[in-house]
Amino acid sequence: MSTATATIHPTPELAPDHIVAAFQSVVTPHISDNLSRMSGITGLKRFHRGKKLVGTAFTVKAKPGDNLFIYKALTMMKPGHVLVVDGAGDTSNALVGELIMLYAIERGCAGFVLDAAIRDSAAFFDADFPCYARSVTHRGPYKNGPGAINVPVNVGGQVVLPGDLVVADEDGIVTFDQPQAPSLLEAVKATQSKEDGIKAEIAAGSSEEGWLRAVLAPAGLA
Repeated sequence: MSTATATIHPTPELAPDHIVAAFQSVVTPHISDNLSRMSGITGLKRFHRGKKLVGTAFTVKAKPGDNLFIYKALTMMKPGHVLVVDGAGDTSNALVGELIMLYAIERGCAGFVLDAAIRDSAAFFDADFPCYARSVTHRGPYKNGPGAINVPVNVGGQVVLPGDLVVADEDGIVTFDQPQAPSLLEAVKATQSKEDGIKAEIAAGSSEEGWLRAVLAPAGLA
């Protein structure tokens, strides 16, 4: 559906359950390292306690300060989707709050990622419902549109496509397309193995360690 004020594309297919489960134990720095350290969303704050966020992006491009199309998105999402909102980084008005959060939980939404503000921040903390946003404000939103659903969006400097995988934790948020997931999981395993070896070296207590020399030697500092 597309009009002068609305673009609404179909709901993206969810990532397979085994892929979602596999990324539950993967930290975002390891994903970032294997995406050339150039991908990922920056500048958003975490408003829940600590629950890991893994799910499939359901994108919304909203007019700054306006959440009409978030309402529509909520009725289209399936359990496992992550609401990803491009609100242009505007923090004048909150685009979601406790009522929208409660409805999203009932619908099985995995979490929120918003380049915009929220309100009722204590409710997100108490529920430990994954929520990353630009800021918090008491001022509520308008509901006039225009907007777009399931289009490419820009959130914190990262282009997110509908259907992308979203992984977020205490260090931040990364997104990537679903076909990358299997090879990324293999690369992450190698990263974890390498870091386990470095941890073992550190625990051994030697001051001359291989992981340090690997960095210093090429610069002539070993």
